Amino acid sequence: LQVAESGGGLVQAGGSLRLSCAASGFAVDYWTIGWFRQAPGKEREGVACVSSRSANSDYADSVKGRFTISVDNAKNTVYLQMNSLKPEDTAVYYCAARIGAGVHYDYWGQGTQVTVSS
Repeated sequence: LQVAESGGGLVQAGGSLRLSCAASGFAVDYWTIGWFRQAPGKEREGVACVSSRSANSDYADSVKGRFTISVDNAKNTVYLQMNSLKPEDTAVYYCAARIGAGVHYDYWGQGTQVTVSS
């Protein structure tokens, strides 16, 4: 089971980016994909997550109303649409997967850099 991120880059404040998390080896029907980010000198924080068994998604307060997580089951891909980006959104963004009702995310991608210039 693997996940891999793509779509990072440099954008001006107020701009948009869409990150992709491509999953492979998911021979299960109950999974959760989360997006996380880590800025230099800061702890990693959860940004958003979506589960195969819930119609709801969860977001960090800092991104609510600006970021949207979505799933394309045909492509085994989870997207993070990021709008109205701010310099404080600058970080390495990771996607991660957990299987079933587990608490921990066991599968992590390599990360993709997002830089928002002011």
